[in-house]
Amino acid sequence: MARQLTAPELAARKGGDKIAMLTAYDAATATLAERAGADVLLVGDSLGMVVLGYEDTLSVTMEDMLHHTKAVARTAKSALVVGDMPFGSYAVSVEQAVENGLRFLAEGGARAVKLEGAKHLEAVRALARAGVPVMGHVGLTPQRLAEIGGFKAQARSAEAARVLLQEARDLERAGCFSLVLEAVPSEVAELVTSRLDIPTIGIGAGPGCDGQVLVIHDVLGLFDRFTPRFVKRYAELGSASAEALAAYVKDVRQGGFPGPEHEFRLSGEEREKLEEL
Repeated sequence: MARQLTAPELAARKGGDKIAMLTAYDAATATLAERAGADVLLVGDSLGMVVLGYEDTLSVTMEDMLHHTKAVARTAKSALVVGDMPFGSYAVSVEQAVENGLRFLAEGGARAVKLEGAKHLEAVRALARAGVPVMGHVGLTPQRLAEIGGFKAQARSAEAARVLLQEARDLERAGCFSLVLEAVPSEVAELVTSRLDIPTIGIGAGPGCDGQVLVIHDVLGLFDRFTPRFVKRYAELGSASAEALAAYVKDVRQGGFPGPEHEFRLSGEEREKLEEL
């Protein structure tokens, strides 16, 4: 029987085989990602946009995250399940951060959490002391869109790169077991990766990271509101699904579905009894 990957085991993958991480939000996406061999299933707050219909990730709540994390955790057999701590769930106090981190493990079934930015080092330390493995996240941090001015690449100057490297080091020292680098120049991601003892997982950070992550809806072509430059679509299931569903609707309206092969029929004897009744 398969055993779930642990945070320490993932941390030990530094410099080894590349880490493949995908987002998952329910039993269906968790099953698909795990069957494909994904090492890590991130229950990302991106579910706000691709599943719940919000404009951004800021409206996602702890209850939203726990609901979806439970579904992924119930399904996962071998991948490490990481719960994304949503906006406002760790910024008020260290105590709040620890309480919500523990909820992800105790209620949600996750085995680690992800936390954005490097401004909450005390929260990272406290979570680690409480037994909650923390994945860091620097570069483009969607929960801070109002502060950084939108979805755009970060650390595009030498000074900004130096700051990013310092943030990454601070998060490692605070106790993070791995680090997501989002939307930063490849050279900067390579530098950060070479200076850390924990694995880096890139998204729009080039090939020099220890692993990569993408939103599963982007990979499969199921989300078309916008497509970031760093996304590679491996299928166009959105358009294929639309065609299939349109064919169904047409079939229903024209009487082509259901056909005889989709029906349940009474036996001749029971039909005669029904007519008598």
